[in-house]
Amino acid sequence: MIGQMPFNPLPAVVIGGPPHSGKSVLTYSLTQALRARDVEHYVLRAYPPDYEGDWFLACDQEQVRHLRLKGAQSEAWLPLVQRDIARRHLPLIVDLGGLPTPEQEALLDVCTHAILLTPDETTHASWRARFERHGLVLLADLRSELEGQTQLIAEEPLLTGTLARLERGSQAAGPTFDALVARLSLLFTRATYGLRRQHLEMAPVELVVDVQSLAHSLGCEERDWLPEDLPRVLDYLPQGEPLGLYGRGPNWLYAAVAVHALPSPFYLFDVRLGWIVCPVLRVGTLPPDAPLQVQITSTAHGAALSFRLVDAYLDVTTAPTLCAPPVSGEVGVILNGKLPHWLWCALARAYRTSWVALFQPQVQSAVVVAARSAAYPAGTCLPFTP
Repeated sequence: MIGQMPFNPLPAVVIGGPPHSGKSVLTYSLTQALRARDVEHYVLRAYPPDYEGDWFLACDQEQVRHLRLKGAQSEAWLPLVQRDIARRHLPLIVDLGGLPTPEQEALLDVCTHAILLTPDETTHASWRARFERHGLVLLADLRSELEGQTQLIAEEPLLTGTLARLERGSQAAGPTFDALVARLSLLFTRATYGLRRQHLEMAPVELVVDVQSLAHSLGCEERDWLPEDLPRVLDYLPQGEPLGLYGRGPNWLYAAVAVHALPSPFYLFDVRLGWIVCPVLRVGTLPPDAPLQVQITSTAHGAALSFRLVDAYLDVTTAPTLCAPPVSGEVGVILNGKLPHWLWCALARAYRTSWVALFQPQVQSAVVVAARSAAYPAGTCLPFTP
């Protein structure tokens, strides 16, 4: 699908197994445990991708069923995702889904390691053969069980054991899970030594803000940013100056800083693309064949714009074909959907309305990121149901 890519020393670890084996719960549990250890990594769900990783396990399940990406109109996303995995800027945990097509299986060509999570011998044999065909290094061979107890069988030469009760709404735990976290932590930490400093030094802007360092400076919880933190963030950062933002943070944090930098450029570090400049969107009507579509409704607070991707993947190179749908400048706007950070930032910067808010499922509210009215200051949470 893509030409020969340069060797990438950063690990890309695939979690493989059939549907309903608990891969998504294990993936979410692993990323939470690795974040608690400050281990640099990223989660990519490649069936097709849903942009920001583990969002759907950290919020209300009814909301999940409404928002979660159900599928793609085509497989045009495949070469783009394969490119992103090959050019990864951080270690990746990749969830390939339970029923990859032969075309989707080609994503394994740009991965490095694998974790097996299977409930029976038949699926175990097929997934192990799949990994062997693509030359992946097997880190762990785990049995998934709905009942029973988690059990660690061996750590060397291959991590083997059982993970039980990997059900939605729960997190993996026990000795087998702990051993897997330790193994990934060691692998990722060795690979990323000095990488954060390298990324920051490569920023195309003089003032670059590390989200982790920003949290420490303001006394905020870096793994659990709250909307009420936003006024302190904006008071701390210079307004109207070129800014770059690096690190893991919610969509509303990125969008608020992007607006704060206006009229200067805003840069963000995308773990798939590296440093990119926030695109400039013109205000206009999206054509029927645009890769991004919108539904505009009225709420008690203002206009709600619910965005939908026509296909599974929206590449930043398509930005010149996009625009921000017009709304009255006298009202506020709530932006809703499942979009990459760069597009949230571009949309927030495009509107000169009374206020701009972004809906985030984790807080079940729309967070105001740009306030041109004293009635809705930045950080205000507005009740909103998509």
